Amino acid sequence: MKQGVDFDIVVIGGGIVGLASAYKIQLHHPDTSIAVLEKEEQLAAHQTGHNSGVIHSGLYYKPGSNKAKTCARGRQELIAFAREHKIPYEICGKIIVATEEKELANLEQIFRNGLENEIEGIEKIGPNEIKEAEPFCCGIAGIRVPCTGIIDFTEVAKKLGKLIEAESQGNKVLTSHKVLGFEKHDSFTKVVTNQGTFTARYIINCAGLHCDRIAKLDGVEAGMKIVPFRGDYYELTEEAREKVKSLIYPVPDPAFPFLGVHFTRKIDGSVECGPNAVFSFKREGYRKTDFSVRDCWDSLSYLGTWKMFLRHWKYGLDEYTRAFCKKLFLRQLQRLIPSLEPEDIKPGNAGVRAQAVGRDGEPIDDFRIERRENSIHVLNAPSPAATASLAIGDYVNQIATEFFKLKD
Repeated sequence: MKQGVDFDIVVIGGGIVGLASAYKIQLHHPDTSIAVLEKEEQLAAHQTGHNSGVIHSGLYYKPGSNKAKTCARGRQELIAFAREHKIPYEICGKIIVATEEKELANLEQIFRNGLENEIEGIEKIGPNEIKEAEPFCCGIAGIRVPCTGIIDFTEVAKKLGKLIEAESQGNKVLTSHKVLGFEKHDSFTKVVTNQGTFTARYIINCAGLHCDRIAKLDGVEAGMKIVPFRGDYYELTEEAREKVKSLIYPVPDPAFPFLGVHFTRKIDGSVECGPNAVFSFKREGYRKTDFSVRDCWDSLSYLGTWKMFLRHWKYGLDEYTRAFCKKLFLRQLQRLIPSLEPEDIKPGNAGVRAQAVGRDGEPIDDFRIERRENSIHVLNAPSPAATASLAIGDYVNQIATEFFKLKD
């Protein structure tokens, strides 16, 4: 198909969603030349490489939503992909635990969601069954989710990158290539990077934390803004790891797009505790003191950000307080595992979530993918995007096949 251009498609962003999209297009359209441009020196450097490594079941998401549909389908595809390519994973299951009476209504709603989303094997459990599953955990009721698992999503992303290049000599996965702008022409687009210019017929924006900026460079008014939220983790010490066998989650507050502080056993055997969710003063700010004038201005000059802050100021204040106080963070963890002591936890990693916020101040909950002329923009792909990545890739491929008129 390539005639007079460097690539048929340029995918911007070397996280797992961008790589999965390129991989699926390459599978269905092997004669289509693709370049994936990643600004960092390695793939999966941000959201993909800083997430909790959980293979989500799809339990929480509104029935019929894109999240619900792609998470369930993507989970099955991800497991098959990991099995085929010898990527370590484990289906360890998880429990969601209510510790107070006021949480029971939300727990029941989650269970109904799970039934509607046809999540296999879920069951309600009581205090004794909670103790059987997690001897150090205390709760009054819970849900067992046997199909939840753990994996290293960075390894999945690396494998996708290798497969994209291996399947076609015309395909490239290029790191250290930051997109600076576009020059639009009738039948192609010049993609200007810090390492030269590429011509492409079509653009797919999977830039994650910077997807709104890439959309703006492409002349797209997205009607939303990425507002970054940092999630800080603690980690259990080696001596305390025995207190968590698999995954333990609290009952989330449906008013917020976060799942609350939880315990996650990682594929390497370590156990993470967290995250909190605090406004980040830098889109790629993994330390509490990281600051970017540009990122702050983007967020704080946006009316939607202030509407969200005003609506949820108390929740935000509580999260910020815990971010700087180990004692308060520990107290939150002790709701699920009362026997935890200060010496059982140590500072761990952090991640930054690209939360799309509408002009009304409401966080955009569902995945949002839009087509504009010769481009596709993935404008909101928070958790469970890593789990759902191969299914999201299928959806992006469907759009590209129809509107870019790709040939099999």
